[in-house]
Amino acid sequence: MSPEKKISKRQIIKARRQRQKRNSRLISIGLMSLGAIFIVFLLVYPGLRTNREFSSRPNANDNVMGNPDAPITVTEYSDYRCSHCATFAIETEPLLVKEYIETGDVKFVYRSMGNWGSGQSIFAVEASYCAGEENKFWEYHVLVFANMGVTLDISNLTAWAEIIELDKAAFKKCMNERRYRDRAEQDGIDGNTLGVEGTPTFFITYDVDGVEQARILRGAQPYEVFQQEIQAALAEMGLE
Repeated sequence: MSPEKKISKRQIIKARRQRQKRNSRLISIGLMSLGAIFIVFLLVYPGLRTNREFSSRPNANDNVMGNPDAPITVTEYSDYRCSHCATFAIETEPLLVKEYIETGDVKFVYRSMGNWGSGQSIFAVEASYCAGEENKFWEYHVLVFANMGVTLDISNLTAWAEIIELDKAAFKKCMNERRYRDRAEQDGIDGNTLGVEGTPTFFITYDVDGVEQARILRGAQPYEVFQQEIQAALAEMGLE
């Protein structure tokens, strides 16, 4: 591709993203206010029969959301028993969805370090992967975090499956078989290999001239920190 065509393509992509971000910024502001109110309601009423406000995840595919060809991939290593992870999932994740995932800039992947903690934690990871069989991983994921502090036993895990209208018999069979135990444990093994020392930990990866680059964020950083790192990565790729 000639330099002129390459520059032109980048300019087109940049202009498109700027339009999308202007449109999503106002939505994001409103989302912060409405989301906070709804989260409090969920925490006070854990038996609430809906989580539709959090069900929209662009291009959801199991534990991945976003454009498969997005220039940036953000991979989170988390734990369903981690309060800081819940803070990210409830407060920051929806903003990333609106600002960067819906616009095609970021693909987001959730993985777990549930093997660090109690059996309850890894059991919840398995449950979310079972929900992923009906492509409702993200609905289940948010519902577990919204009920932080509630015992992660089979009774509650099954009740949450019913809330998001999973096939109850299929879900229970998946859980009884421990179908995703190995996958859940592999998440933790991979996290250890990458040097994860606490949750949540985020790996922001992207290519610059064919060379993979990585930025690491540790802890439930505020949205502005993610924004700064993602914008810097886009600038490195000439897409800012």
